[in-house]
Amino acid sequence: MSENVVHLHKHTNPPVEPAPVDTAPTVLTVVPDAPPARPVPLWVRSGRAVKTAVTHERTRSAGRAVVRHGLYTFNGGRIAARRAWDGRTGSRYERMIRAAEAAGNLEAAEEWEERLQRFRAARHHRRMDLLHSPVDAAKGVAVGAGMSVGVLVALGVVLAISTGEVGDVVTPLSATIDFIALLIRIVQVVWGPAVTIGPFLALLALWSVGRKQHAAPQWALPANVRSGEGEPITPSIVVKALRDLGVPALARAIKEMGDAGASMLGPITIAGCGVEVDVTLPSGVSTNEVQAKRRKLAENLTRHEHEVFITIPQAARTVRLWIADSGALDEPIGPSPLVTDETMTADYKKGKAPWGQDLRGDAAALSLYQRHLLITGLSNQGKTVALRSLALWLSLDKSVQFLMGDLKGVGDWAMFDGLATTLIQGPTDEHVIQVTEMVESAVDEMNRRIQAPPGTTFPPLIVLVDEAQVAFMCPAKDEDKRPYGGSKANSRYFMAVRKIHNQGRAVNVLMWQGTQDPTNENLPKLVREGAHTRASLALGTESQARMALGDKAVDGGAAPNLLRPGLDRGTLVVASDGITIPAGQSSITVRTHYIDDDAATAITDRAKALRDGVTTLLAIDRTEERDPLADIAAVIGDATRVRTKDVLARLATRNPSAYGEWSFIDLKRVLDDAGAEPYKSDGVMVVSRDRVARALTNRDTNGSASAE
Repeated sequence: MSENVVHLHKHTNPPVEPAPVDTAPTVLTVVPDAPPARPVPLWVRSGRAVKTAVTHERTRSAGRAVVRHGLYTFNGGRIAARRAWDGRTGSRYERMIRAAEAAGNLEAAEEWEERLQRFRAARHHRRMDLLHSPVDAAKGVAVGAGMSVGVLVALGVVLAISTGEVGDVVTPLSATIDFIALLIRIVQVVWGPAVTIGPFLALLALWSVGRKQHAAPQWALPANVRSGEGEPITPSIVVKALRDLGVPALARAIKEMGDAGASMLGPITIAGCGVEVDVTLPSGVSTNEVQAKRRKLAENLTRHEHEVFITIPQAARTVRLWIADSGALDEPIGPSPLVTDETMTADYKKGKAPWGQDLRGDAAALSLYQRHLLITGLSNQGKTVALRSLALWLSLDKSVQFLMGDLKGVGDWAMFDGLATTLIQGPTDEHVIQVTEMVESAVDEMNRRIQAPPGTTFPPLIVLVDEAQVAFMCPAKDEDKRPYGGSKANSRYFMAVRKIHNQGRAVNVLMWQGTQDPTNENLPKLVREGAHTRASLALGTESQARMALGDKAVDGGAAPNLLRPGLDRGTLVVASDGITIPAGQSSITVRTHYIDDDAATAITDRAKALRDGVTTLLAIDRTEERDPLADIAAVIGDATRVRTKDVLARLATRNPSAYGEWSFIDLKRVLDDAGAEPYKSDGVMVVSRDRVARALTNRDTNGSASAE
């Protein structure tokens, strides 16, 4: 039996009992009314008001003003006291002597010591004069007073003779006494207010001294002073920035040297859009202590963190500071010479790719000859554009061949269709499988070249994989249960890359990779260390920077993790012997040229015009039965004739399993059987496009006739 429950609230009249609708008993429960809302306590509201007042901008501005002007007065007193002390003692000379000795300049130390001796001798002479000055002063006052009285009396006698009045004899003397009394009364009237106002005037003078020296913390200074926009870098500014860096040993050493702390500095030279200076640190201060304070040093120099770079030159206990002009690094650099010079060509062996500018504003060019390449960085920082600009330059050398895999698949490399032998674009596991087989075909070509007779030269073969982390993280496995991704000994992509890293350089088979966010999972250690040229755009952490560039580069000052994501797009840190790096440094920062898709297409069109024609394989077919003669015709493309060794290389790329082991004998056998025999042209064996096409036509015609 169910129960009917009726809820009654306190302080309410019970409802009229309704007519019964069933025989279930009715249970009455009393539910208290909801308690009224309690008022917010006054102290809570007061706390909120105080918090709002404290966080208000006007409150903070007023607080900064109070601190600023108070410290102006206090520090102005310290500055005035120090100046007075320096003027009365030989402390200034002693500081100069210590600074000269620390710098090893003994001649300057001897000169300052002579000045100190002369100062002390002059001071001793003045003090000895003070011992005799009271007696001399008393005698002088007595003689002067007597002479003055005599003069006044004589003047009175003359006046009395002139007027005939005997009383005029004392008139000049009494007038002088009255004038002195007037001066005393004036002093008595002015003395009281002067005593009252004097301390305020003294404080005002100290405040003025402190204000002129900006003697307050940076956070308390006005915005126009705190920003220091455009403030030139001088030795005193650098010394003060180092002194306030928070390194006790450094601060003590500079304090002992005083203003002569500039002796730590080398010449401040203009370097591109900034200045450069070497700082020789005093004993007890290590270079990594200064490196760890980069942000504070930049703020002390009135710069942003990204506008100050600290590197370690060869000299011991020395750091090299490069300080940019305010806002200079936010200005774009000029267009690439690849875009502005339509006659430019490339030379794989002797040339260098125009990549961008270094921080000095000088052109930064990279040699690609027999160097494996790795570019890393966070997403959307310009990695693909930086990698593509190198490939665009190298495409202007018609001897260079490309095998390309774009595992992003959004068309960033589409302009290489008709230029690259293989171009696979897409992010799926199937695309990873095809890219892996493409890299494995390059391994087969590398092995074929290694087995060639000594002295044989080979055209450069660039195996380029963008977004390589997709391949390393691919979970797919082949029919033998071997994974395509991963970093184990049975990982197909990993092992293919490692083989090229180990032996490809000697026969001009090179591996280029671009990858995001380097970690041990998406960029194995052995692959990272196999690259000769390592470059990194903005990264998140120092550990990622070490993975991208190596410990040596990071310990030497390379810090891609300190680049600003988004704002420093296209700026990368390079560690390579293929680029000119200042002596003693392990890396260089390069601001790369931006080449958009339209400009890249124009460059590849020029590159295609230099070649006989390339048929780009957009996918690797692993199931279709091969027609050797048709494949030969396909790899020849629109070219009139192609060298036999190039035909073999293209066939091996097109289908490694079918043609990877082919030799010249195999190629000649197929062509001889079809009546398209290779022949010599300019001393090299070539295959004629017309002969192969005629052989295909005859074969198809004969096949149709026999079928009829």
